[in-house]
Amino acid sequence: MLRLHGIIGKERDAAYRAALHDLEHRNGIELLFVPPSDAGRKRFRLPTDRGTDCAISLDRNEELFDGAILYLEPERAIIVRFGEQAVWRLRPANAAAALKLGWNAGNLHWRVRFEDDDLLILLDGPLQSYRERIMPLLEAGDLMEHANV
Repeated sequence: MLRLHGIIGKERDAAYRAALHDLEHRNGIELLFVPPSDAGRKRFRLPTDRGTDCAISLDRNEELFDGAILYLEPERAIIVRFGEQAVWRLRPANAAAALKLGWNAGNLHWRVRFEDDDLLILLDGPLQSYRERIMPLLEAGDLMEHANV
């Protein structure tokens, strides 16, 4: 379990921009999705999107917010997101479609998980922007999609 005490800063602060950008390219950013029911708490325990078990504690004068940096080291950062992780579920029609989807997801640096024959894309932005990037595969009928957003 990783114990995190206090808020380091805001992910949009210029002081952290370069470090977070570098970590993003090295797949070093973990997101901690905080449900609305826990948003006002000062102590709670949640896993990140990559499974890191985190025990969070805040001082009385601290308020958690979307984009709060709770952990920042050279190899990894943990950033707060409010709400549930939006997921886009895709199922390739065949092996060739699976290869194309995998190549695109990797080339676009999408965060993904696998569940049975489905690829789950963890959305960090609007679904439409993700759809636009692989529109030829969707239009060709290579993929069945289910939005869990």
